[in-house]
Amino acid sequence: MDTSQKIKGCIIGTAVGDALGLPREGLSQRRSYKLFGNNPIEHTLLFKRGLCSDDTEHTIMIAQAYITSQGEPELFRRQFAKRLRWWLVRLPAGVGLGTLRACIKLWLGFRKYSGVKSAGNGPAMRSALLGILAQDNTHLQKLVTASTLTTHTDPRALQGALLIATATHILTNNTQNLPESIELLEELMPLASDKELSDNLSKAQQHLSQNQYPEEYAKSIGQDNGISGYINHTVPVALYCWLYHRNDFRAAVEAAIHLGGDTDTVAAIVGALAGTECGIDAIPEQWINNLAEWPCSTQWLAKLSEALTETDATTKAPTVNPIFLLVRNLVFIPLVLGHGLRRLAPPY
Repeated sequence: MDTSQKIKGCIIGTAVGDALGLPREGLSQRRSYKLFGNNPIEHTLLFKRGLCSDDTEHTIMIAQAYITSQGEPELFRRQFAKRLRWWLVRLPAGVGLGTLRACIKLWLGFRKYSGVKSAGNGPAMRSALLGILAQDNTHLQKLVTASTLTTHTDPRALQGALLIATATHILTNNTQNLPESIELLEELMPLASDKELSDNLSKAQQHLSQNQYPEEYAKSIGQDNGISGYINHTVPVALYCWLYHRNDFRAAVEAAIHLGGDTDTVAAIVGALAGTECGIDAIPEQWINNLAEWPCSTQWLAKLSEALTETDATTKAPTVNPIFLLVRNLVFIPLVLGHGLRRLAPPY
């Protein structure tokens, strides 16, 4: 599979995982089963259609910044920061607290030092694409650092983002001899200098070697009531769901969503990983077709993917009218609020 297919699989995979997980965000496993049952997961936000949240929006901004900067790390950082500032003005729903504080700092003029002390999972949800695009490990480190420190300065946030980006980098550059799941985790381990993160990855290795379900692994790290937005929980669980259901996009994403908690972000990361490895053809066609996203439709996302494979001095990053994005968000916010109110009703 060529790099263009990996890029498309990563971006569309992120969007699909994000949209499928969004309706269940914040629910425990038990509450999720009560409301949605144990049927195969489909889009449910808007009349069996799906809409995306910040996980996809950040991936789009990363792609646009990379195209405009031609991958030069400092220019990439400035381009991403500029897009992040205007993203906040368009009233996105569900902004993480760390990202919100960083965006405010950007508006106050803290252009290079906008990041805040936070170990949230925001940097990891947008880093998978950088692993595909990076020319080598040094370039990857610079790009992921630029993306992460724009919003999050906690070292754990950077380590988590690097784990996801390095995984997709391995998938992109070792196409003839991909490591087995446990070996791949072993290759990622040196990136986790934080003890808790390292311990959680070690437990993932142990559970994978015993072929234990993702639910058992989540329970072993104290996440049996839903996966938190803390990066030391989100990243190991996302890696586990992907590696346990290797080469099965649907099963990997469904496993992430069934765990509960921060389902949109965990499923978006899993979708990015599985989409990178398997390509867009592995994503269930119904999941793609039932994305009702506008103005950044699946066709537009495919166009963005194509632009990333042609990056040179003449390549222009695909854009959409910011007024359209604002209108979209003004419709999206009440939809999400209405869905949230519905979740307060029976069955319990």
